[in-house]
Amino acid sequence: AVWGASRPPAPAAPLRVHPAEHAGEAAPSKLERVREAYRLKGATATAVSALDEVCWLFNIRGGDVACNPVALAYALVEDGAATLFVDPAKVPADVAEALAADGISVEPYDAALERISAAAQRDGAKILVDPARCSAAVANAVPPANRVAAASPVASLKAVKNAAEKAGMRAAHARDGAAVCRAFSEASRRVRAGEPTTERDVDALLFQARSADPLFLEPSFPTIAGAGPNGAVIHGSPGDDLVTRETLLLVDSGGQYVDGTTDATRTMHFGNATAAERRAYTAVLKGHVALDVAVFPEDTAGFVLDAFARKPLWALGYDYAHGTGHGVGAALNVHEGPISVSPRFSNQEVLKRGMVISNEPGYYEADAFGVRIENLLSIEPASDHNVPNGKKFLKFEALTLIPIDAGCVDVSMLDAAERAWIDGYHAEVRAQLAPLLSGERDAAALAWMMEMTAPLREA
Repeated sequence: AVWGASRPPAPAAPLRVHPAEHAGEAAPSKLERVREAYRLKGATATAVSALDEVCWLFNIRGGDVACNPVALAYALVEDGAATLFVDPAKVPADVAEALAADGISVEPYDAALERISAAAQRDGAKILVDPARCSAAVANAVPPANRVAAASPVASLKAVKNAAEKAGMRAAHARDGAAVCRAFSEASRRVRAGEPTTERDVDALLFQARSADPLFLEPSFPTIAGAGPNGAVIHGSPGDDLVTRETLLLVDSGGQYVDGTTDATRTMHFGNATAAERRAYTAVLKGHVALDVAVFPEDTAGFVLDAFARKPLWALGYDYAHGTGHGVGAALNVHEGPISVSPRFSNQEVLKRGMVISNEPGYYEADAFGVRIENLLSIEPASDHNVPNGKKFLKFEALTLIPIDAGCVDVSMLDAAERAWIDGYHAEVRAQLAPLLSGERDAAALAWMMEMTAPLREA
């Protein structure tokens, strides 16, 4: 054995029921849709390995993986049966009752491979396993003659959010936006007052503000915070470097809430940005707007839209070495397949109504600064773009509600439509967040938010 006696114990966080008002669909209904999907692939059952798929399927959540509300578990879905393989010690009474009421059996985690193998031995059995999402042990538990290697049907079903999931995401994003305003307004006050403020301090302010929400669970990923040249490290961790009136600050952070998952990046300056910083910032903002306003036909793969966000940067000889967008779970993993918006032409998954994806173009100048602006977007029907041949179109609607630093914008680089977009976005931020920042204790955060969302001034 590789570990030997030094192997640490497996995580043991208890499961919890994901409330029906946020799940929006009962587990038996989800199971029937999964069965219909695997039958279309010629299978009689499917083994589910991805942790977020297991949790979504059974309307449960866990705490075994930091920043991801999932549990170490497997699932086996068969015609007429569904089994969750998990450490029984993690299953409280209310979860056990909910699973039993939905016809879901619970067996020990270590029994999964043997049970999957036994299911594969039945006459006529064909077990669907996803080679991209399962371990070799799971795949090898099913003999090749009884194996259907195909994409997990759960992944694509989970990616399309229902009305309740979208409502939860919108509510979580509004509260999250108010929390971020509280944190950023205090960071701004400290830096402008000359109080020593580090990248770690900004991270702590965000955690403190989000933690005041009773529905907050944990960050959705470790915060990325970089001042000055540290912002050029695309996934840099916050350190003890100071945020000053002379540095750009890039902050990428998010929260896991009972009703939704957030992920947003803002780049800001607490003094006066240089001409070079404003040029890069505005190019990134133009790319962000270009993707946000895109209208595209149904069945469009994400890679087709990637150049929308890059075109304004390419025009200046800029680019960024990461994808433009990733899928996001609803009160689940902040990085969710199967969709993306990136130059990776190999991902042919199409964007569908109800999916949530990030919009995060950037620019990173080594040893100088970094810029990234990220919102989460819900994919919605573009009802005003139906054409005579019946083709339907889709569009994006922003979920994120956090001010964009207009002080870093070179307004002369924007056209009228882009200026209108920024003012319109900020008007929506005001409308959604002002009621959440109306208390006496939020006076500073409200004032900061109102100042940051003022209409753009002409160049």
